Amino acid sequence: MIDCFQFMKSGRDSCECWNYFLPEKAVNFSIIFMKSVKFKTQANAQAEFAVALRKNVSEYFKSNNLSINGNWKMKVKSVAMLSIYIVPFILLITVPMSGWVALGMVVLIGVGKAGVGMGVMHDAVHGSYSSKKWVNQLMSTSMYLLGSNVFNWKVNHNGFHHTFTNIDGLDIDIASHGPIRLSDHAPLSKAHRYQHIYAFFLYGLLTLSKLVNDFVQLVAFNKSGITRQHRLNPTVEMVKLSVFKAAYLFTLIGLPLLITSYTIWQVLAAFFLMHWVAGCILTVVFQLAHVVEGAGQPLQNSEGIIENDWVVHELETTFNFATHSKWLRWYTGGLNFQVEHHLFPHICHVHYPRIAPIVQQTAKEYGIAYNVLPTLGGAIASHVRRLKELGNS
Repeated sequence: MIDCFQFMKSGRDSCECWNYFLPEKAVNFSIIFMKSVKFKTQANAQAEFAVALRKNVSEYFKSNNLSINGNWKMKVKSVAMLSIYIVPFILLITVPMSGWVALGMVVLIGVGKAGVGMGVMHDAVHGSYSSKKWVNQLMSTSMYLLGSNVFNWKVNHNGFHHTFTNIDGLDIDIASHGPIRLSDHAPLSKAHRYQHIYAFFLYGLLTLSKLVNDFVQLVAFNKSGITRQHRLNPTVEMVKLSVFKAAYLFTLIGLPLLITSYTIWQVLAAFFLMHWVAGCILTVVFQLAHVVEGAGQPLQNSEGIIENDWVVHELETTFNFATHSKWLRWYTGGLNFQVEHHLFPHICHVHYPRIAPIVQQTAKEYGIAYNVLPTLGGAIASHVRRLKELGNS
């Protein structure tokens, strides 16, 4: 039996319950407002599969004398993504340009913003960007450039989502919010009937909503004791969050108003559009991995048990998509290889194309499904159909 909380790691930046490394020290990361969930199966083959998979992937790195962390490709990508985000902004506030060119710059900033989140910040917060902790911490701060908060992301994404993938009430990524229903087990309303039509517009509000929701979540983490369990001072974290938010808003809104001739309404409209583009890209990419046809959404029984080995659970709730697209792989930071990412979050995404065949072959040998949607268009279509299904039943 696997109790996720007993497999979370102390001394590392994330709290995934199963990964390439052996736990350094077990910690009881109790979450006051959530009950512990255990993964338990009577099928010995599932446990054997987990062991074989770990062994096979480990052997790949050993036999090729490779580090599981990022390489020069990560450095090049980091420069490229940060440039796509920052350079257009600098041009926008320093170089006179027509309205249409300015509009293109704003869209490009949004594309770069999403790219930094997926291709730079994401690996760093998981501790896979570099073997050096300080490098991971440094690159993690790119989250502040996006207007969000590193600590909140670690708890929500590394903790809740990676540990309780697609479990209603525990995985924050499928939590239903008002007009969007992402879980079979969430309440259904008449408004949901049309969510496959309006969902994509609301997806674009993700990063905008986090400007406020980060404060709400941090207050909850402080009250529940999660912040202190991460050996952080709640007051310091709130001050830090406030300072970084203020600096972000001053840079993106205040600075253009001070040094350019743009009106306040033009600046606010550009700020909204930039966030909408980034939010839509980020949300769609994550949805294509977990809210598509065939992605499981199991519930724990009365004893708090999910009747699967955790590794098998991740395979049943996660999909890869368009894995043959080198451009998509590069831009999304390997998030189209979500199966490999969920199983091995401490392995940098630059290695996913090489270990994916190993995972697929091992799963095949043990009769376990390996889910992949061949194309981006097919994945989006599957997500739309799933939204429609969730909105009607």
